[in-house]
Amino acid sequence: MPDVRVAVLIDGGFLRVEAKKAKRIYNPDYIERFALACKTADESLFRILYYDCALYSGTVKLPVSGLPHVFQSSDAWLHELSHKDLFAVRRGVLKFRGFKPKRTPVTNQAQLTDADFQPDFEQKGVDMRIGLDIAAYAANHAVERIVLVSNDTDCVPALKYGRRAGLQTVLIEPPKVRLAPELLSHIDFKRPVLWP
Repeated sequence: MPDVRVAVLIDGGFLRVEAKKAKRIYNPDYIERFALACKTADESLFRILYYDCALYSGTVKLPVSGLPHVFQSSDAWLHELSHKDLFAVRRGVLKFRGFKPKRTPVTNQAQLTDADFQPDFEQKGVDMRIGLDIAAYAANHAVERIVLVSNDTDCVPALKYGRRAGLQTVLIEPPKVRLAPELLSHIDFKRPVLWP
């Protein structure tokens, strides 16, 4: 029986948070090892799609002092990842939404300092890109199975569409991660994968 053609779709924001909780060094080589661990022996890898944003760069005002704070970052690691075999990087945008308290509830507001706050960032456009790629694979039949690394329930409509169009869907379950029940209702297989 021929191998099943698969595309591995990785929500980088999700994988980064969970890998760091597991004390893994998160870099392009690690991402590649994890992606390859998501494929089984009976699967033929068509492509690995990695969805993420470069870290935020810009100047903002600190919440208490009002002093300027500069965020500097490089997206060189995304370029490095995009040059790996079978990888394609799909970029979203990271938006700065302000600052939020590190601890809640906030007590003694008169004594707050800038150090009591942390930046609040929001990733935009990643779920939409995942959905568009699932729909494209469903339409062009380039793969038979989607292997998804995410815990974002915004992927549910795309998973439902892909399954109706004939794609098999696999949701990766990293160690100690509780997957969203809404996602589990719209996949064909749940696949545990250990941290490499």
